[in-house]
Amino acid sequence: MSGISLNFDFTHTHTATTASSTEERSPSPSPPTPPSPSTTTPPASTSTASTTANVAFQQVKRTAMEGWNKLSSSLNNINFAQAGTKITKGFSSSVQATRERLGQVSPDEITELPQEYKDLEARVDALRAAHLSLLKITKVYESETYDYPVQIQESISELSSSIGYNISSFAASNLKGTNLPVAAPSAPPPSQHKTLPHALTRAAHSAANAVASTAGPTVGDADKLGKALGLYASGWDKVSAARLDQDASVQENFLHPWQTTLNASIAVAIKARQAVRVSRLELDAAKQSLKNANPTKQEHARLEVENAEDDLVQKTEVAITLMKTVLENPEPIKNLNELVKAQLMYFSIAAEALSSVQGEIEELSVAAEGEYSLPK
Repeated sequence: MSGISLNFDFTHTHTATTASSTEERSPSPSPPTPPSPSTTTPPASTSTASTTANVAFQQVKRTAMEGWNKLSSSLNNINFAQAGTKITKGFSSSVQATRERLGQVSPDEITELPQEYKDLEARVDALRAAHLSLLKITKVYESETYDYPVQIQESISELSSSIGYNISSFAASNLKGTNLPVAAPSAPPPSQHKTLPHALTRAAHSAANAVASTAGPTVGDADKLGKALGLYASGWDKVSAARLDQDASVQENFLHPWQTTLNASIAVAIKARQAVRVSRLELDAAKQSLKNANPTKQEHARLEVENAEDDLVQKTEVAITLMKTVLENPEPIKNLNELVKAQLMYFSIAAEALSSVQGEIEELSVAAEGEYSLPK
């Protein structure tokens, strides 16, 4: 009995032990795995905004890099040594010019330019003064109103007429298709030449019409004043046309080439002279530097003086050539001849036109005087 009991206990114990061991070895159920952030699909609006921001950033970055590359390229192309030399020379020239103006430089320390150069310089200055003097007066030919007597008064009247015409034209074009009454567009104000001959012509015509409108029916051809005014108007009508032709000819054949000579040929010669002056100042400044240089810099200073001397000689020769070219140019005399021709043509036509009508007006004057002296 005891043996059976022992076997049972052993079997039960073994079974319990086996079950316990099996429970310990069985894995516990794993918790649910949360979704990975990387696999979560973002909203469409967030993805589009991110892409746009990335593109904008890349564009800004590319633009900044291009700007930096251009700046680097421009800096690499600059010769800082040459630029520094130019700045130094310019400063030395300014100091030298200031010292000369203040009288701190003796005359023997100033480089003397050739006499031929100085003579040509004086002649070019005189030529420039002559151009400016005549141009100051003849520029009036660019405006036809230079002899118009009532320019301001008629300009105000024309301005009023122009404003009225513009208003009526605007109303006529913008009130179409509406219930508002549309005013008939007025005629544009007549354009009139504003010269003294044209003013005299209009005044004589107006005076002749005024006399004719008040004359009685029995006067007829006996109205000698009306005839005289009509003749005077016809004479000045021819002078008016000649005046416009004169102004156009003066502008084309005198003013334009005259100004071209002043602003081109003479200006180039003067610019060459300025280059000579700067070169001379650089030479004298280099001589002062050589005079004050210590023994270690004597050789460099001497080379600077030699280079400055060569530069001055070269620029002086160029300036002499340009000044001779300007002074030998026949264009100014040709232009002056064209001015005289235009004026002569105008005054010739005016003399002929007024001479012809003067004879007829004189006949009317004699006849009127004879009639006036007859006994009443």
